[in-house]
Amino acid sequence: MGLIRRNKKGSDSIIQNSDKWEILDDGTQATRSDIDFTQIEIPQDSPKNLQEVASEVVPDNDCAPSTESATKETKKLRKPWIKQFDAYIMKKFLGTFFFIILLLFAIIVMFDINEKLDAMLAAPLKETVFKYFMNFIPYFMNQFAPLFVFISVIYFTSKMADHSEIIAILSSGISFKRLTVPYLVSATIIALITLVLALYIIPPANVKRIEYTNQWVKNKRVDYGDNIQLQLRPGVMVYMARYDNITRHGSRISIDEFKGKELKTRITAADANYDTLGRWKLVNYEIRRFNGEKETRTKGASMDTMLNITPRDFLISKNDQETLTSPELRRYISEQKKRGVANIQQFEIEYEKRFAMTAAAFILTIIGLSLSSRKVRGGMGLNIGIGLLLSFSYILFMTVTQTFAVNGYTSPRVAMWIPNFLYLIIAIFLYRKASR
Repeated sequence: MGLIRRNKKGSDSIIQNSDKWEILDDGTQATRSDIDFTQIEIPQDSPKNLQEVASEVVPDNDCAPSTESATKETKKLRKPWIKQFDAYIMKKFLGTFFFIILLLFAIIVMFDINEKLDAMLAAPLKETVFKYFMNFIPYFMNQFAPLFVFISVIYFTSKMADHSEIIAILSSGISFKRLTVPYLVSATIIALITLVLALYIIPPANVKRIEYTNQWVKNKRVDYGDNIQLQLRPGVMVYMARYDNITRHGSRISIDEFKGKELKTRITAADANYDTLGRWKLVNYEIRRFNGEKETRTKGASMDTMLNITPRDFLISKNDQETLTSPELRRYISEQKKRGVANIQQFEIEYEKRFAMTAAAFILTIIGLSLSSRKVRGGMGLNIGIGLLLSFSYILFMTVTQTFAVNGYTSPRVAMWIPNFLYLIIAIFLYRKASR
């Protein structure tokens, strides 16, 4: 007979021996069995440890979570790809970048108005605002985007380092390499924006901006050409003594067709007129055909031709390369090379410059992060000074390398990418030094 359960009831104890209940008197230790136990309320034991109670509970199969629901819960608990410090740095980067653009744009506009005040007072206000300044904003932003990126990184990173925020991020277990990720993501966003602007949006805007400056400020458009010579297609050469783009009139035109080194046909005309449909009309023309020693001549008062040339092919103004989108620029360069035009270096430089300036955003971001991520005794001003020096030296160096391509010392592609390669080496050196 073993004791299974013992409950206190006043001064007595109720015990269960085998399959019957008895009362044990704590004083005499005598048992009584004449009690109606159905009238006695036996208190329940309160669990001393919740873990003991939980271990005795057998879960119902219907209530147990399924594998599918458990997987869903696990997915919900996964960490997001963009962490809080990523969003914080990206917000700082992009916010500072656009703030600096607005700040410097206001300063540039003041100087620009002061320089062109007489022209802007003579021009209608509507044209000045919507035709010039509204198209000047994207041009200005894209032209100095690497400078703005560099200054933005230097400024807000130096401020974070001065407030010991960079130290706190690195002390939490985040590596310097992981810290670079939000910087590169922000640089990618800016690079994509500037690339789309440079390739497709800015060139049409430049057409209106340049038209305004040519009309009201200073006319840099080329309207006359002398001794024009170019290749129409392989074996066909065109010569024009003079062309006036205002009257669309050319004089003393000659079209020679060669087969190898042998002249086969020569068309000469006293005048040539160009219409808006892209047709050339020859006036007082003569056609001479050569077949060995035989020659036949044909003369006429006028003749319509479909020469595959336009005045834009030989009248090249200073900023014409800025008015073409990149697909148009690539096609123009290809056609001009086939025609033997020599003065297209500025068009090739402009085409390569648009991609080189986009890549510069990443390089200058790495340099800016490496220079300003450490708290220095000189404070934020020292980092900003170094940043301005490097950014202006980059723009100056790119301007210098452009002259190499113009003078024929190197190709436009090499000339535009030389600064990126040089500053990439500087970026790698500074990044390794900063990550130690």
